[in-house]
Amino acid sequence: MHFQITSTQNPKIKNLIALEKPRERRKQCLFLIEGKKEIGLALEAGYKIGNLFFCEEIISLEEVKSFAKSDQLLIPVSREVFEKIAVREGTGGLIAVAEQKTHRLDQLKLRSNPLVLVVEAVEKPGNLGALLRTADAAGVDAVIICDPQTDFYNPNVIRSSVGCVFTSQLASATSDETISWLRKNNISIYCTYLQASKPYHLTDFTRPSAIVMGTEATGLSDTWVKHADANIIIPMQGKIDSMNVSTAAAVVIFEAKRQRGFS
Repeated sequence: MHFQITSTQNPKIKNLIALEKPRERRKQCLFLIEGKKEIGLALEAGYKIGNLFFCEEIISLEEVKSFAKSDQLLIPVSREVFEKIAVREGTGGLIAVAEQKTHRLDQLKLRSNPLVLVVEAVEKPGNLGALLRTADAAGVDAVIICDPQTDFYNPNVIRSSVGCVFTSQLASATSDETISWLRKNNISIYCTYLQASKPYHLTDFTRPSAIVMGTEATGLSDTWVKHADANIIIPMQGKIDSMNVSTAAAVVIFEAKRQRGFS
């Protein structure tokens, strides 16, 4: 048990604030987890949790201990300090420092008939978090982020995914690497694309499948379209020609799950 920290200038507090930046997360291979639910999901997924920072005005020491192991330091902080280090509200008075995992394609473990979500160059942490939440809800085998513009451990990814960043198999790779990996594993590539496309509900997703989504602004790159087994489209009934990427992914993924009998 550490003494209570009451100053935002404390070196430990300064380091927590620094970990909100992607460069510092990469340098230290650490990241922050806010909230009891999210920390619980990370522990279930085998993440190594280090120091636990908590505000005794919000959460009891006994409850904090339920998240701790013998080698973890419990660090109480004042409410003022906690409000400084918490990125969002409703964290339950608890923040953990955790070690990052590696996310390589060769670490993914697939079933005999996998369903994989691939997203190219996702930029907004909120979109990535929502995609991970959809992937968890549908029980996809893996999520692959190609040429990412944000990292899995951005605090807003963890927040918007409601901790689902810890519940799915994740990998990060280039588009070329991912295409080669999909071909090696005999997984068909279905790219969401506006031209020369087949309606998604008329596409057969019962075989090993990868559903590939692009950015809302520019869509998929030519690399993916060139290597697609088929281009698919969600027929639009209104005046716009696209939806939020996480919404579009949910529509197609759950059609694939329906075809598979939700198994």
